[in-house]
Amino acid sequence: MTDGEHERRIVEQFTRQAVPFAEVPAHSNEAALRLMLRQSGAGPADEVLDAGCGPGIVACAFAPHVHHVTGTDITPAMLERARSAAQQAGLANVAFLPGDMYRQPFPDGRFSLVTTRYTFHHLVDPAAALRELVRVCRPGGRVMVVDAAVEPQFAAAYDEAELIRDPSHVHALPPAEFPRLLAAAGLAGIETSLYRLEIALDQQLAASFPDPGGAERLRRLFEEDVAAGRMGLGVHRREGGLHYSVPCAVATGRKG
Repeated sequence: MTDGEHERRIVEQFTRQAVPFAEVPAHSNEAALRLMLRQSGAGPADEVLDAGCGPGIVACAFAPHVHHVTGTDITPAMLERARSAAQQAGLANVAFLPGDMYRQPFPDGRFSLVTTRYTFHHLVDPAAALRELVRVCRPGGRVMVVDAAVEPQFAAAYDEAELIRDPSHVHALPPAEFPRLLAAAGLAGIETSLYRLEIALDQQLAASFPDPGGAERLRRLFEEDVAAGRMGLGVHRREGGLHYSVPCAVATGRKG
């Protein structure tokens, strides 16, 4: 698959997911957002870029604490959803613009804080995307990457399930790869935190658009994983449904 074909697949998926993605409670988990705010060191003077902003959840969470937030995304439907969310929240210090992870439409050093959440597992070349985020960060500024972080022994099974659920998925990085990526991109003072994101399978499937037959295949995999534990997600039955928790990493570094 070429880069252009993969990009079209991402846009196709997230055009369909624009509204339901934002309605999955796990994606607005307050504890996870507070961890991002705390670890980022966000303050009133910060000019923030949220790259791959999706429906604006992170941008809207940061906006009350900083000078301004700009969100970029390649999916027009996600940008529209983000603008609507900011308007409903009464936020005047946010803007949402087209832009992809490899080509941000800004000059070097434009932002004091650059964030991206739940994007890297969709990328064929996350290191190249990170270099672009570092480029638009000013010297002394911070870059934060947040994403699923799956230990190597679980990666193949996790990727198999995610690719069924979302055909734009590529690969979940292991936790140890996050600080390595940031260091290779020239960032210093690297800090990494971990958390687990609790998800109900039914809610996740309601916001997903797998290929025909994919939802049934995914349910079978999760049913089997209650006993097998191949994905490292702690899949279990609760309240009449299947629940699981995705391990996530928050990695932050400072540009010299």
